[in-house]
Amino acid sequence: MDYNVNNTIVSTLEFLKKHPQVQKGYDFVQADDAHTLQQQKDLALVEAPTFLEQTRAKVFAELLKAEGLTDVQIDRHGNAFGYRRGKGQGPIIVVEGHMDTVFPMNTAKEIIEKDGKIYCPGICDDTRGCVTVLSALRAMNHAGIETDSDFIFMGTVEEEGMGGLGGMKKFLLDHPEVGGCICVDGSGMEGITYEATGIRTIAVNFHGIGGHAMGAFGYVANPLHAAARAVAKIADIQVPADPRTTYAVSNFHAGNDAGIHAIVKECTIKLNFRSNGQKELEELEAKVKNAIDEACKEETARWGKDTITYDYVDYVNVKAGTQDRNAPIVQATYQVIKELGAAPIFNQGGSTNASNPIAMGIPGVCIGGGGTSGGVHTVDEWFDNTDAYKGVQVVYLLSLLLGGVHGVSKTILA
Repeated sequence: MDYNVNNTIVSTLEFLKKHPQVQKGYDFVQADDAHTLQQQKDLALVEAPTFLEQTRAKVFAELLKAEGLTDVQIDRHGNAFGYRRGKGQGPIIVVEGHMDTVFPMNTAKEIIEKDGKIYCPGICDDTRGCVTVLSALRAMNHAGIETDSDFIFMGTVEEEGMGGLGGMKKFLLDHPEVGGCICVDGSGMEGITYEATGIRTIAVNFHGIGGHAMGAFGYVANPLHAAARAVAKIADIQVPADPRTTYAVSNFHAGNDAGIHAIVKECTIKLNFRSNGQKELEELEAKVKNAIDEACKEETARWGKDTITYDYVDYVNVKAGTQDRNAPIVQATYQVIKELGAAPIFNQGGSTNASNPIAMGIPGVCIGGGGTSGGVHTVDEWFDNTDAYKGVQVVYLLSLLLGGVHGVSKTILA
């Protein structure tokens, strides 16, 4: 791929890598690898389902305190973070991993090591991101690096599933002073997520009168049939391939076995739809809601006896957004990855904690924490730590490019 990085970014990175103090922190990361991996194993066993991250947040806050951060706190949303103060002369930079996992309590019970892999639900996503944040922080401290920018090192809540990237969003709304974000999620070091996929997750509740399956037949409209009509209409919606736009009816709930011979009074469907374009996302939502309205009217007209009504419950609402592929933060990320010997890959769209800063116009990227993984979001999730320290080195160098090293280099975000 033909991609040219600004000469200032290239030369700044080359200069930093040769600087003795920066090199000291860079080398420390590899020496810290075993410690980082042990923290990863320990933290993976502190379970943190989405909305139940409290225990892990307390543990992570203590880890931040142990690294010398100031004003360490768990905010009203559950995010655990602290400050590494610089000179206050540059943009405030957030370096974060999300604490929550997709697994219910009592799932991550033990660490199993086999054939060079470490098995445990949540061992990678995003426990790896959390400990990468800690290791990059230790590297800066070990080298005694003073930055122009203030840094916030953080573990966020509510990234997964119904959390809908909510922890990061709420934090940024509380902290409009933030000027740049490095989000670390999962393994690898090649991928660069610099766009935000828009996400909507909603429930639709259909309401009717209900009654006996035979006795009320023909006298009442059926909410379940209305929902089925709606699903059929939604299934026929055409969406663009570019920007990538998707939808899925993921849940359909009505009745129970005890009422097998009944016309239900209520039915609920849940939908998730996404797009890398905000305009396309909004157009899709309009089509979905039009299909629901038409379905209810058709079911009502079919019987002419009563009216099927409906209402919505909003779960997730993340705006789609992008930033220029040539934005300084994107170029800097690309160059650091390239300098470490990997081939950078630009991801199309992305549902990551970088989505909210990007949609808000704040420079942000999401990158991996090194190593390799598999079985993510399954109970067979594994992590391979081979050369994983290189992912931490990417985060370390990128942090210095964004925050500036006092008396040595200026932020590339200026």
